[in-house]
Amino acid sequence: MPVVPISPTRPRLPEWFKRSLPANSISAETDAVVRKHGLVTVCEEATCPNRQECWSKKAATFMLMGHACTRTCTFCDVEWTRTPGPLDASEPERLATAVAELGLKMAVVTSVNRDDLADGGAPHFAATIAAIRRLSPGTLVEVLTPDFLGKTENIDTVVRAKPDVYNHNLETIARLYPTVRPQARYRRSLDLLLHVKTQDPTIFTKSGIMVGLGESDDEIRWLMDDLRAAKVDIMTIGQYLRPSLEHHDILRFPTPDQFAQYERWGKEVGFVYIASGPYVRSSYFAEEVLKGAVQLSAL
Repeated sequence: MPVVPISPTRPRLPEWFKRSLPANSISAETDAVVRKHGLVTVCEEATCPNRQECWSKKAATFMLMGHACTRTCTFCDVEWTRTPGPLDASEPERLATAVAELGLKMAVVTSVNRDDLADGGAPHFAATIAAIRRLSPGTLVEVLTPDFLGKTENIDTVVRAKPDVYNHNLETIARLYPTVRPQARYRRSLDLLLHVKTQDPTIFTKSGIMVGLGESDDEIRWLMDDLRAAKVDIMTIGQYLRPSLEHHDILRFPTPDQFAQYERWGKEVGFVYIASGPYVRSSYFAEEVLKGAVQLSAL
């Protein structure tokens, strides 16, 4: 079994990486709405460094189907369990109500992996999209789904619900899957993205990766080619930050110049839009990213 790189100490953040984002009254309002409706956010569960910034703009990425995941990705801070609890049938409506109360122009909805369910929770995604459409007809919807174990009938359930953006992250290069995403398959994720675009070409497809897990720049460039072959429209690239000393080590900090190079490569290979930077995450500034993609695709 491959050995996961883990060191007993945290590397120092480069000076250019550090920043301070104090909370404000708007982020407190977002927090209050999330708590009021008993919702889970990936902002908290995955210890996202952008939480205060996004919440201060009334932006949050909601996480469906509980706190616990059935997979053991070594980069992720979400709780793991073999036996998650049952789905809450009221969750789609509660989430849609929160979206309406916050007046979100764009809602981003993800979930834990639920490999314990035959349908992977796909109908739960579809019900959530439908509820948001009903309560906030002007709100754009991005979903960030698991791979559903490659079951196309489950992928199609989400596609038929017509999200504006269908996101599924590769997370890292193919070589690192055994240590970083042991229950996932690189080709299965690419096939999912291509299937979505084939089923409904009007849906923007999106995928993202983290850097700092042990990949090389050449491997990032090759991954871009794979995503474009799968007809992916939008790509995000951000710095991996280690949630704890028990997680995969940070093996490098690409410089701002390197992130700028990734963006140039992405434009060269033909992504409609690429966001590349240390603090970029798959749902970071999702509304602005989609607007940019729409504008550029119209050219």
